[in-house]
Amino acid sequence: MSSFSSLEYYTIAFLLLAASVTKCLQRKKIEGKTGKEEEDNLSQQFDNLNLNLELESAKLEDFHQLQTLGTGTFGRVHLVKHKQTNKYFAMKVLKKSEVVRLKQVEHVNSERQILGMLSNPFIVKLYRSFQDEHTLYMLLEYVIGGELFSHLRKAGRFSNEVTRFYAAEIVAALEYLHSFDIVYRDLKPENLLLDHTGHIKITDFGFAKRVEDRTWTLCGTPEYLAPEIIQSKGHGKAVDWWSLGILIYEMLAGYPPFYDDHPFGIYEKILSGKITFPTHFDANAKDLVRKLLTADRTRRLGNLKNGVDDIKKHKWFKGVDWDRLYDLSQPAPIVPEVRHEGDTQNFEVYPEPIDEDGGSSSWEYNDLFKDF
Repeated sequence: MSSFSSLEYYTIAFLLLAASVTKCLQRKKIEGKTGKEEEDNLSQQFDNLNLNLELESAKLEDFHQLQTLGTGTFGRVHLVKHKQTNKYFAMKVLKKSEVVRLKQVEHVNSERQILGMLSNPFIVKLYRSFQDEHTLYMLLEYVIGGELFSHLRKAGRFSNEVTRFYAAEIVAALEYLHSFDIVYRDLKPENLLLDHTGHIKITDFGFAKRVEDRTWTLCGTPEYLAPEIIQSKGHGKAVDWWSLGILIYEMLAGYPPFYDDHPFGIYEKILSGKITFPTHFDANAKDLVRKLLTADRTRRLGNLKNGVDDIKKHKWFKGVDWDRLYDLSQPAPIVPEVRHEGDTQNFEVYPEPIDEDGGSSSWEYNDLFKDF
């Protein structure tokens, strides 16, 4: 039995959707029921399929490389512009030799695989991945509003209302990930982007992993690590709820609850479990944070019998319309300033690389990155 290539799949899907859209709109107009919201939704589906089709065989030479949006240990993220469509994207560029040297092959392949299977309004979209002799490329949607971290530092701290809005969207995203047995493991303000309307997009899935029970890999950001990760007891989805507690505290206070100049000092404070709350903290926020930052994961909110529902029904989230959350119809409290589609004013300015040599001059690492 023959199988379809990705290009054939998108072509067939595009033609089917086009026929479906036309038929649906004709029927609605005859009935006099055509609504702008429905037309916009169908039009968006049509545009998304068309874009996927146009990007299916895209290579590096099909993009104008613009400025750097972020840097990491073994790569960086560039703003790029697709020559054919004039649309902007974020291209994550990873040097194969550095990925191998730093023993991050499994993490990079996992990030590619996990992002490729996800479709959620609060998670950055992966359009395509490919590779050349030296480098791995991941083509992602460009989330123009910059890091939540930058907006938090600018504000000093967020109000109860602003924090609750963004915490709710993060809860919805984590609930979605956990439904696929995916543990994110790197929740922090730097990995949360705001789109042009101010809604959350989680990015950087380098530490994400499918975990049905427990895993023992030590990874994450020191201030956000759960006790079971530090103690190498094995960890699962509950670590994301611990990180949510740290994040809510940091958004409300302007700094994390466990801080030290050295990682081991941070670990000691995490294991001590002593949390000091600023005087302005809302009582319900304190209660939620304490229940999320419970060292015993068998008693941690989100990891009990009712799962995420215990978090969503907590008093601090009273008034959140969880059903309306996914349609992004509720106005965001922070709307980034955006001048045009390729605007980068919400990102830091980084020195541009002079030499992008990937190291090895052969395809010796090709077998390690087959999915790219």
